[in-house]
Amino acid sequence: MKKTTKSLHTKVDTQLAHPAVTPLYQNSAFESQSEFFYSRKNNPNVQEFEEAVCVLEESKYGIATTTGMSAINLSLSILKPGQTIVLNKYIYGCTFKLFQWLASHYGLKLVVEDLSQLSEVVHHADFVFFETPTNPFLFSVDIKHVAASYKKLNSKCVIVVDNTWATPLYQQPCSLGADISLHSATKYISGHSDVMGGIILTNNVEVSERLRNQRFYTGANLDPHSAWLLRRSLYTLEVRLEKQGETTRRIADYLKEKSEVSKVYYPEIDGDQLKNYATLLFFDLEISMVEKYPQFSDHLSLFSTGTGMACVTSMVAQPYTGSHASMDDAEKGAMGLFPATIRLSFGLENAEDLINDLEYAFKALH
Repeated sequence: MKKTTKSLHTKVDTQLAHPAVTPLYQNSAFESQSEFFYSRKNNPNVQEFEEAVCVLEESKYGIATTTGMSAINLSLSILKPGQTIVLNKYIYGCTFKLFQWLASHYGLKLVVEDLSQLSEVVHHADFVFFETPTNPFLFSVDIKHVAASYKKLNSKCVIVVDNTWATPLYQQPCSLGADISLHSATKYISGHSDVMGGIILTNNVEVSERLRNQRFYTGANLDPHSAWLLRRSLYTLEVRLEKQGETTRRIADYLKEKSEVSKVYYPEIDGDQLKNYATLLFFDLEISMVEKYPQFSDHLSLFSTGTGMACVTSMVAQPYTGSHASMDDAEKGAMGLFPATIRLSFGLENAEDLINDLEYAFKALH
């Protein structure tokens, strides 16, 4: 046998390796007898990540995807032309644009409602989508109430919750009446701003199989390396959130006392739906200070600027020109979003250091 052929077929037998953590299976293909067969269908790292998130969120089935937006798009594959979508008015800008575009191209009726203030249902719906806490403003949407209300009119209505900001640790939508919960794993689950991913969770086996098949045919599956990184990040999720949560509470109290701040937004932690919260805050600058936002952000040394969030370092952003930039002024105005609103994301820095940094930036406004 030629040495080149022998080299090609040289493999280490890993059956007795017993690694402490699952290694990276950077495979596109497996041998035909493998249960994984092809990584577009399944991969050990992807499956482990899915199962670990299911444990945290108390869900039966997980479907990992390339990004949070691909998870949303995959969930929309349940719909048929002519059906009605109800979308909460407080929503991430790119999510709003995706729903708007799909509705116009595929004959779907899109209804925008304020689900955080839902008293009674006035629209028949086949699909209801919302975030809670919301982006922006961190308003709470009562998952049990929304699910019961819309399913009373249409028992087949699919209730979908974007659970990104609550995290699997602090909120379990499928235990509260939602059919689907999903995440941008790029945010809290990753926690390091170094990997992108999404995940869909459900307790419905038919929904799970349908979405898993759709993922296979569309190629929206998460790659092994990203899955391995996201699984690694789950090991530290609880300790990260505990520290970030304490910082968030301290700085919320600090901001409430600032004369430059007209309002602070912090979610309702009722202990039933939302068990705790960490990392993100919104506040409104006093109207006379709004034009000086660039001066404020320039004087922050511990807060990076940009649309990232929920990572190990802190960030500051203006949603009007950042997370919701894809929406026009009228669409942003309809949800009450204006340039005065500022978003802070807290990392793992010392809370006192962050407060001192903010104090310096507020003084610069004068």
